[in-house]
Amino acid sequence: MRNFEDTYRHKGLREKLINAIREKGITDDGVLSAMMNIPRHFFLDTALEHIAYQDKAFPIGEGQTISQPYTVAFQTQLLEVKPTDKILEIGTGSAYQAMVLAEMGAQVFTIERQKKLFDQNKNTYLRSKYPRIKYFYGDGFEGLPTFALFDKILITAAAPIIPPKLVEQLKVFGKMVIPLEQNGIQKMKRLTKMEDGTLYEETFNEFSFVPMLKGKN
Repeated sequence: MRNFEDTYRHKGLREKLINAIREKGITDDGVLSAMMNIPRHFFLDTALEHIAYQDKAFPIGEGQTISQPYTVAFQTQLLEVKPTDKILEIGTGSAYQAMVLAEMGAQVFTIERQKKLFDQNKNTYLRSKYPRIKYFYGDGFEGLPTFALFDKILITAAAPIIPPKLVEQLKVFGKMVIPLEQNGIQKMKRLTKMEDGTLYEETFNEFSFVPMLKGKN
């Protein structure tokens, strides 16, 4: 059985990573503190543990990845997370991003379309530490209408369009952070839903995500 330990060495490597992310322009201390508190190596295969604190994405199975730490920090900073927020996350993956949001005090509803990953997350070591995360197996394009409206929506895969059902499930003045792929280029967007239902759109850096796909697998 795997021995989950967070040693002084792990914490030292994590601190180096957080400092590197700060130097790249992440200024939200809440984001940096949350990422410092979560042992990223717990989310990776033991064979990758020795490189868990490199600022890189790593495979987690089913063609999916745990995002690069800088990307996690960038998206989370754009979301402007508040402890009272009710957040919908599309693409649970390893559950690392969901736990960063929960560590910041948010209530998180996260959807995974890959049944194998969804089942794996039932046994995630840190799951019991974050009871404010609710896990769902489903199609991210459909969202979770039963639990709407959401203060924030975070999409962790490259979407071909802005999913209209997710816009419907966002509160007025709520924010959606989404990597949008157009003409083969993925750009990070932050969308704010206005009172008349239109979206105020801000465009940020280019990124590389796995594609957001419809349906369940």
